[in-house]
Amino acid sequence: MPSMGVRRRVLGAAALVAVALTSTTAVAAGRPRDHAPHGGHTATPIRHLVVIFDENVSFDHYFATYPHAANPPGEPAFHAAHDTPAVNGLSKALLQHNPNAENPQRLDRSQALTCDQDHSYTAEQQAFDHGLMDKFVESTGRERCPAPNHGRPGLVMDYYDGNTVTAMWNYAQRFALSDNSYSTVFGPTTPGHLNLVSGRTHGATASAPTPAVANGTVIATGGQAAKYEDCSSPSTPKIEMSGPNVGDLLTAKGVSWGWFSGGFAATSRTADATAICASKHANVAGELHTDYYGGGWADPFQYYRSTANPHHLSPASVAEIGHAGRANHQYDLTDFWRALRARRMPAVSYLKPAVYQSGHAQSSDPLDEQRFLVDTINRIESSRAWRSTAIIIAYDDSDGWYDHQRSPTVNDSQSPQDALSGDGLCGVRTPVAGYQGRCGYGPRQPLLVISPYSRVNAVDHHVTDQTSILRFVEDNWLGGQRIGDGSFDALAGRLGGLVDFNRPHPRPLYLDPATGQREPVSSYAAWPRESGARSRRPSRRRSRGPRSGGPSRRSPR
Repeated sequence: MPSMGVRRRVLGAAALVAVALTSTTAVAAGRPRDHAPHGGHTATPIRHLVVIFDENVSFDHYFATYPHAANPPGEPAFHAAHDTPAVNGLSKALLQHNPNAENPQRLDRSQALTCDQDHSYTAEQQAFDHGLMDKFVESTGRERCPAPNHGRPGLVMDYYDGNTVTAMWNYAQRFALSDNSYSTVFGPTTPGHLNLVSGRTHGATASAPTPAVANGTVIATGGQAAKYEDCSSPSTPKIEMSGPNVGDLLTAKGVSWGWFSGGFAATSRTADATAICASKHANVAGELHTDYYGGGWADPFQYYRSTANPHHLSPASVAEIGHAGRANHQYDLTDFWRALRARRMPAVSYLKPAVYQSGHAQSSDPLDEQRFLVDTINRIESSRAWRSTAIIIAYDDSDGWYDHQRSPTVNDSQSPQDALSGDGLCGVRTPVAGYQGRCGYGPRQPLLVISPYSRVNAVDHHVTDQTSILRFVEDNWLGGQRIGDGSFDALAGRLGGLVDFNRPHPRPLYLDPATGQREPVSSYAAWPRESGARSRRPSRRRSRGPRSGGPSRRSPR
């Protein structure tokens, strides 16, 4: 019989192996912990994470009939592989006999620009109607708006298919899609962004009364601005957030990171050096929109003193990008491409497209959004960093668009703004950490993982939310450290059902930005190869061991 000391060591090693096998962020069996570029270690082969955070889409709005497209003449065709797994989309009954006041209708490419819907904290709960999911037309629907935006009675119910959101459907074919991922809480842009980087919408202090803050919690976007933000109206109430965010944790660990926004670079300055962000681009209808979201709504780090770049200062050099410096990790999107070209892509990058390419109804659209997504992903796939990269496509809120799937309620709230289960009620349980105004999960949204390590043609059914992305960063680079103080990261489901570290498939998928259809060669093939730390070619050896369950999946081709 082995000695007691040997037995303890054997049992301890077995316990560690068990934890690694059950953790969805653990590295594949037999694969050593890797070094992340610019400091830190990674628990998986992912050494670069790129989070593309787009705007205002529900799952059914983009994937209601996936993988079946109408394929009318004159539109880019989509034909799914014969063994493509089904999603929890709209059934024939929901399409033809919907419990809402209108049936869903297909939108085509000529209707890409539409009216914006009501996506406020209370209205979205009212649309859920105690979980019956039948009051969207009355609660969040907006059918009229200025031309050239498309509107009709019941517009809030409508959806696109693979002839308009063609790239999204092709990415789902080649990589991994979740059909069970949600906004962390109900409501619009600002809560979604704050949850992405901290899991906390509470701890807010406003410089003047604003309906955006209730009970110390951010529940709205309009009528407020980030405190540390030049590019906002001086008369708008400013909000400051307390506590740490993921940027603080990454900096403390020496891991490079950055938030990259379209239009962040100052176009001019006032006499006192206050930044003005006035760059503009036209959307598919020719309408000009300022690139940067006024008030810093879409840069959550501008709400925190520790991670803000109030005056929109540019980095002193490419070498500073991702590291401490005058830009303080807040950059223009062009800085991301500068870093990629110079082989200095940060370990963790958040990309925010300019307004016209964000996907937000009434200012953007699926076609402009597709151009941004495809152009960005083609460039990253053409770099050497691709072999150790995961790209996540996620959304800040649903815009109030119809989705038939009720979200699980993981956190209750009893405030005057709540309405999920009655006036002033989102359940009756005590909220997590006692903070009100955080009823969640909110509406369902698309979530895709594009990586050599994503599952192939897979649909994951595990419950996740916006803070599942935060949790992956914490688990991969921070040793499982959590934000604390009621952050939703402690409740978040993991992204393991979307990845398979035993079966890498590094061959890129290049798409046409205009059509979303496949292209054989990327136009960025001549780009300098980004390497970061020493590149390691992923093994193509196929594991014969058992795989974890959860998602539907077909074998890599």
